[in-house]
Amino acid sequence: MKYAGRLIAGTLAVLVVAVLILVFEVERSLRRDLEDQVEASLEREGHLIRDAFPADSLAWQEAAHKAARTTGLRVTVIDKTGRVRAESDVAPDELGRIENHASRPEVRTALEGSTGSYRRTSATVGRALMYVAVPGGPGVIRVAINLAQVDTIVGNAQRPVIVAAVVALLLAGPLAFFAARRFTRPLEDIATAARSIANGEQPHFPFAGIPDIDQLTVDLRQMHEHLTERFESLRRKQSETSAIVDSMVEGVLSSDLKGRVITANPAARRMLGYADTDSLPDLPLLFRGKDAREALDRVLEGTAIADREITLADKTYLLNARPLPTGGAVVVLHDLTHLKRLETVRRDFVANASHELKTPLTAISGYAETLLGEQADPKIARQFLETILSNARRMQRLVDDQLDLSRIESGGWTPQPERQAIETAAREAWALIGQGEPPRLMMDVDREAEFVTADPDALRQIFRNLFENAVRHTPPSGSVTVRAKPEGGGVRVSVIDTGTGIASEHLPRIFERFYRVDPGRSRDQGGTGLGLSIVKHLVEGHGGRVWAESELGRGTSINWWLPTPGPDSN
Repeated sequence: MKYAGRLIAGTLAVLVVAVLILVFEVERSLRRDLEDQVEASLEREGHLIRDAFPADSLAWQEAAHKAARTTGLRVTVIDKTGRVRAESDVAPDELGRIENHASRPEVRTALEGSTGSYRRTSATVGRALMYVAVPGGPGVIRVAINLAQVDTIVGNAQRPVIVAAVVALLLAGPLAFFAARRFTRPLEDIATAARSIANGEQPHFPFAGIPDIDQLTVDLRQMHEHLTERFESLRRKQSETSAIVDSMVEGVLSSDLKGRVITANPAARRMLGYADTDSLPDLPLLFRGKDAREALDRVLEGTAIADREITLADKTYLLNARPLPTGGAVVVLHDLTHLKRLETVRRDFVANASHELKTPLTAISGYAETLLGEQADPKIARQFLETILSNARRMQRLVDDQLDLSRIESGGWTPQPERQAIETAAREAWALIGQGEPPRLMMDVDREAEFVTADPDALRQIFRNLFENAVRHTPPSGSVTVRAKPEGGGVRVSVIDTGTGIASEHLPRIFERFYRVDPGRSRDQGGTGLGLSIVKHLVEGHGGRVWAESELGRGTSINWWLPTPGPDSN
């Protein structure tokens, strides 16, 4: 039962008990007062009858009947021996059958000289009577009255009391209900507010107008404000921590004592090949490499691991792990694969750059030493000097290309796009090709792809590098074709040669710096090995992409795509 029901039931129970006590006490008090009044009245009547009672014993029976008719009382005359000499409710011939009354309490008291009274059911008439016996006359004059009259009076007086009690209960029920609701509704509202606080919802705090309950509401509101401040502080700290962990390039995982993964940031999921919604297996199953499993077993046993290199799916990671105070572990993974690749690229670059510079330096040094060591014929000396100059220019191109590439990669170059005619830019770049007898240049430009939005210098450098690369691998009898057509919201430009072509296994790497399909032939022809790498960076700097298509012995097509700016672009 709810508190309101208990309060109403308790109030009604108290009221019922109080009404019952009231009715009982009223009945008892009223009966006692009435009986006392009746007793006093009987005593007076007894004295009056005694004083008027005749001395002739033959007239006693008639006198008793007359007194009974006058007063409405039962009158009994008893001599000093206790024998009944006259009785108003008994015929004269029946007096002899009435037992001796000397043992009656009221008679015994009267025979002793005092007025006696008693309440009992009469054995003679069979009714509940009140007896009062006064000394005098033949011995004792006793008067009695039927107590049914008292019962009637008490009953008549008790009836309105009971009716009033019932009315009071009927009125008290709704009043108790409203009073209980008056007290319990604020308590229910406070309980609802407490549940809202527990559920993380905005509570509604009631105003009861009852000081104690309102103080409880104030205390609950203050508690809610303090909890809200603390929870908000915890949420901010948790959000900041989560944002920091989620934004880390390192993978971070935490597990419980049994190795079950509790949290994993996006970097960790990406490294381990799991989507954000995928459930992660336990740590021993998550890291299947022997070295990784051994390290994690030690961590779960309570030993910290620092800077341990592990290999997972052909990738190298630096693992740091530390046991948690409550059991379990936190694991941090740093992907070293890119750094390892950069280190390899750096070593390859140093080796390739050194090798690229070594060839022209060797030629310059050799021819210069020859010129210094002997008196050469002017014609031969001129040839040597031309060779020295050619190799010096080759070195200059190598350095210039490397500087351009470094400037582009470091972000030091920003394109300044303008509307450019593809055919005009291609012919200007072709005019700069001065290597022997070049192949034929052919143009195939779609009318809807005549212009691109690109940096003018970058566009000419793209064409020049592609032309130089095509001319080195295409015989004079061949051709180089520039083809342009609209494609996918931009323009696709292709430089197609009819040269030696490239084997399919080399295509994924031809845009790497210093990568050569035929190293000996390219160096002999004076290439720097950086042209296609520069093209790739220039195209991607415009938001485009570049790729190659080729078949060995059937020529090569270097394709690049640039987006067409929207009408609102500047």
